[in-house]
Amino acid sequence: MEHLFFGYFAGVIALTAVFVVAFRNPIYSALSLLIMFFHVAGLYVTLHAEFLAAVQVIVYAGAILVLYLFVVMLLNLHRDDRYHSQWRAAAFVGGPLLIEFLVLLAGSLSAPPAALPRIDMETGDNTLAIGETLFSTYLFPFEVASLILLVAMIGAIVLAKREVPETPAL
Repeated sequence: MEHLFFGYFAGVIALTAVFVVAFRNPIYSALSLLIMFFHVAGLYVTLHAEFLAAVQVIVYAGAILVLYLFVVMLLNLHRDDRYHSQWRAAAFVGGPLLIEFLVLLAGSLSAPPAALPRIDMETGDNTLAIGETLFSTYLFPFEVASLILLVAMIGAIVLAKREVPETPAL
């Protein structure tokens, strides 16, 4: 039954990831991204990582996708037809990748399934373990990521400020 759920989630994730880059309308691409984020959270649930699933829904499906939509609305992006006429180049790159994927899939189906390692749940809560690791071992990369997001937010405000005409002071 677990393989059936994994196959469903993986299939929908792969299909919506293709839709993200295939749709000409950026709003449809963002909605495909939303569906993909929810199905990635479903994969986390099947792996018994409920905390990561909740973070996936709250951070990515909630905050990051709203940020993408805000940028699309702010920049007033329209359909760009110049990139959708390059089917030969896409087939040249995508064809060998598809063949490689099919070969790897056939090899994994013919091999016997490997035993999954068992996780000892007696040691404590996985949320506690993630928090301790994040704020001890990975504290510096965590802070660097927050600074990068701050710089990106300031850059978006500066770009948006250029577009807005200034109003005279009263």
